[in-house]
Amino acid sequence: MSLFKKPYRHLDTITALFVAVLIISNIASTKMVDLKWFAFDGGTLLFPLSYIFGDILTEVYGYKASRKVIWLGFFCAALMAGIFYIIGALPPDATWNNQESYMLILGQTPRIVLGSLVAFFCGGFSNSFILAKMKVLTKGKWLWMRTIGSTLVGEGIDTMLFVFIAFYGIFPMDFLWTVILSNYIFKTGVEILFTPLTYVCAKRLKKAENEDYYDTKTDFNPFNTHEA
Repeated sequence: MSLFKKPYRHLDTITALFVAVLIISNIASTKMVDLKWFAFDGGTLLFPLSYIFGDILTEVYGYKASRKVIWLGFFCAALMAGIFYIIGALPPDATWNNQESYMLILGQTPRIVLGSLVAFFCGGFSNSFILAKMKVLTKGKWLWMRTIGSTLVGEGIDTMLFVFIAFYGIFPMDFLWTVILSNYIFKTGVEILFTPLTYVCAKRLKKAENEDYYDTKTDFNPFNTHEA
């Protein structure tokens, strides 16, 4: 059974991939990596795909569908964090000697997920809102301008909030600013690099779904989940 009122062929698949990217990114973010020119959390390698999925969702299916997918991702990530926390709090078996290792990695996950949820709520909805509004204003033209423009704003908000909520007090401020700058450059760079693929996916989905939604009368309140 589809999550949405209209029986789209591929929307549920995109939703599943979006949620998977969000959850895997949260776990991967427990490790900081240094690639000479860039220093960032491991989740950054995968997380930009969530914005690409968000662009495609809004472009093809509209803001309302994107809003529902974002909330679904939030609930799944929160469930994951809650389970990790409960398991970590339970007393380990006497024969299991990995409690410290478990807490070292997965014990950080609730704070990282909190940062991710707050950051993606603000960044994700900003991205979707700007893209939807620009689509109406440009009458569906210049997709590259809309995807890149909305991502520059959304990723900027997302990166700032996530880094400070997830890592403030753990790492020095100088390092945090380096991570923010590296994250922002890398994420927006991925969006620009993947623009041709975004074009192809959006075009094929519009044809396959017979849908090219324009949010001309949409209620953009992120808490209005009754519309789908």
